[in-house]
Amino acid sequence: MGSSGFKASYSSRLSFVSRIVDALLVGSVLVLVTRLYDVNWNDKYSLIVAISIGLFLFVAGVQRFYVDSNTLSLGRHAIKVCYIWFMVVMSLLLFVYATKTSADYSRLTLFSWFMATPVFLILWHAVLLWVQGLLYRRGWNVRRVAIAGARDLGKQVAYSLINSRNMGMKPVGFYDDRKINGPRLLVHDPLPIIGTMEDLVRAAREGHIDVVFIALPMRAEERIKMLVSKLSDTTASVYIVPDFFMFDLLSARWGNIGGLPVVSIYDTPFYGVDGLLKRSFDVVVTSCILTLIAIPMLVIAAGVKLSSPGPALFKQRRYGINGEMIEVYKFRSMIVSEDGDVVRQATKGDVRVTKFGAFIRRTSLDELPQFINVLLGSMSIVGPRPHAVSHNEEYRGLISGYMLRHKVKPGITGLAQVNGWRGETDTLEKMQKRVEYDLEYINHWSVWLDAKIVLQTIFSGFVGKNAY
Repeated sequence: MGSSGFKASYSSRLSFVSRIVDALLVGSVLVLVTRLYDVNWNDKYSLIVAISIGLFLFVAGVQRFYVDSNTLSLGRHAIKVCYIWFMVVMSLLLFVYATKTSADYSRLTLFSWFMATPVFLILWHAVLLWVQGLLYRRGWNVRRVAIAGARDLGKQVAYSLINSRNMGMKPVGFYDDRKINGPRLLVHDPLPIIGTMEDLVRAAREGHIDVVFIALPMRAEERIKMLVSKLSDTTASVYIVPDFFMFDLLSARWGNIGGLPVVSIYDTPFYGVDGLLKRSFDVVVTSCILTLIAIPMLVIAAGVKLSSPGPALFKQRRYGINGEMIEVYKFRSMIVSEDGDVVRQATKGDVRVTKFGAFIRRTSLDELPQFINVLLGSMSIVGPRPHAVSHNEEYRGLISGYMLRHKVKPGITGLAQVNGWRGETDTLEKMQKRVEYDLEYINHWSVWLDAKIVLQTIFSGFVGKNAY
C-alpha cells in the first residue's frame, strides 16, 4: 500500500505557482500602466496593490478557484477570473470612497488597470491550462480512477473523465458485479468492465487504485453502504456520484468532475489554499521551535548516550499520509529498540525503559526530533499520532474507518492527545476513542484548531499520566 499511494501532485504545485503569478500580475499591470501614462508611483499605489492582491486571493479562495481550477475549461476560467476581479474592483472603489482618497489617484490609470488586469490573468491561466494538459498527457502524477457501476450514470462519469484531460485522472475501467451475474455491456461503452466490486476493494487495498467514483443507482443503498464501508479500509479517495441518494454524510463535501456533481466521502482536507495554510503553519512554527530547542536537544542527546549504550536517536517505521511508509525520529528511551513485525507497547514499570528514558517519555521530550520530520514534510505538527505498522494492520480490521486517519500527515500532537487519549492503548475501547478524535480533527480542521491544539499541548499536554 505504501509507495503506491499518490503523492503531492504536480497540480498542487501548479496551483501554488498560479497564486504567486496571479498576485504578481495584479501588481505588475498597475506598475506597467503608471509607466505608460507617466504617473508618479507613491505609497498610495503601493497600498492599492497590497489590498487588491489580498482581496483577489481571498475571493479566489472563497470561490474555490484554485481547488477546482483543473476541472474548468478555459471559458469557465475566464468567467471565474472576471467575477473575482469584479469583486476586487467593487471593494477597491468602496475603499477609495470610504477613505475619501479618490483624488490621490489618476482615474485613467485606475480604469486602464481595471480593464487590463483580467486580460493578463486570463492569458496566464490559458498558458497554465496548456502546461497542465501537457504534464498529464505525458503521465506526470496521473491518478488511477475506478468507476463502481457500469450503467448510464457510470458511463456519464467515464465520458466526463475522458473529456476532461486537464484533471490528472486516468480512468482504468468499470467494476460491476454484472460481469459475472448478468449480461455483458456492449462494445461501444467508453471503458471495459475489469472486475467485480470485491475486485475493486482488493485493488484499492493493494494500492492499484487512487480514486473511486461510486456510480450506483439510488435503489442500491445497501450495496453503496457496504462498498463505502469496505473502502474505508483503504487510502483511496472515494466519491459518490448522486443519482440521487444521500445518507448520513455530515463530513461530505460537494465537488464536480467536468460539470458532473459528486460528493467527497473520504478525502484529505488539505488541498488548495488549505494545504498551503497547513504547510506554512508547520514550516513557520517548526522553524521557530527548532531554533529554541536546539541546545536542549543536544543536552537530551547527551543524557541518552550517558544513560545506556547505543545511539541517541532511533527511527521507527510508520504509515504516513495515504499509507506511505515513513521513518519517524525519536530519542531512544529503551535499552533495546524494537520496531519489527510485533511491537510491544511500553507499559508502566517496563524494564526496557531506562531511568532517563522514563523521564523523557513522561514529558514527551523523546518526541522532539519529530520536528525534523515536520520540516522534511513527512509529518505535521498537529495530526493523528503515528502508530506502529503492526498495530495499524491489527486495528484496521477491528475499527471501522481506522485507515481514514492516514488521509492526512501524522502529527507530533493531536486532538486525541490533548483530550487525554495519550500513551498506551491496551484495550480496543481506548484505540476506538483515539480514532474517533482523529477523525473528528480531520472533519473539522482549521488553522485555528491547529493553533488551539498546539497551545493546549504546551500548557497541559506534554506531561501525561498514561505516558510510560
